[in-house]
Amino acid sequence: MTDTPADRPRDALRDILDAAARGDFPAADGGTTVVPQPSGRDAGVLAFTAHSVVFTDEDPAWVRRTLASLDCDALAATLHARFLAAFMDRTGRRTDTIDVMTVADPLPEGPPLALEEIDDPGHPRVASARGRRDDVRVWAADGGVLVLGRGIAGRLEVAVEVAEEARHRGLGRRLALAARHLAGDEPVWAQVSPGNARSLRAFQAAGYRPVGSEALFLAP
Repeated sequence: MTDTPADRPRDALRDILDAAARGDFPAADGGTTVVPQPSGRDAGVLAFTAHSVVFTDEDPAWVRRTLASLDCDALAATLHARFLAAFMDRTGRRTDTIDVMTVADPLPEGPPLALEEIDDPGHPRVASARGRRDDVRVWAADGGVLVLGRGIAGRLEVAVEVAEEARHRGLGRRLALAARHLAGDEPVWAQVSPGNARSLRAFQAAGYRPVGSEALFLAP
């Protein structure tokens, strides 16, 4: 079944994400749900097990026609290269990678390593976060950086960066774990490129669960 922006409110995507964080996923029925963009900044595709969610303010009928035109497995259609290219052509947006989407529950008390909150817009990881998230906060540790901010549909998202000389010491895992201690009372999300096996291992070791895949389309 495919819903349309007229059928669902603009906060529908946040409802889907909150449910996924609790382990309650869309029905594995091979369908695609289309919901409105939660903001003018964010559009894209989320793929769960046998169900996809396209969040866009484009005509849902266009989404359906384009997916139907692809000569591919319907379960993979929303993340097929031809659909992603058509989405970019239609919207003038761009995308970087298809990421693994992970989530972890918050943890009580303070983080298990020394952190200093800083304001460093010049750091590449921080600059990237501020282009994709709101309310960005940054902490520095010895050899690494932790960034938290409000991303897609206002969900809390984390990114970490470990200096080359500080790698292979478990710092990435400890930074990812620290984000859970800084999350307050809500889940924290992390998107990781599938090819970045080192980062995937760090987040999984810190208790983050893979729940799907994500392609984010950025405004020009």
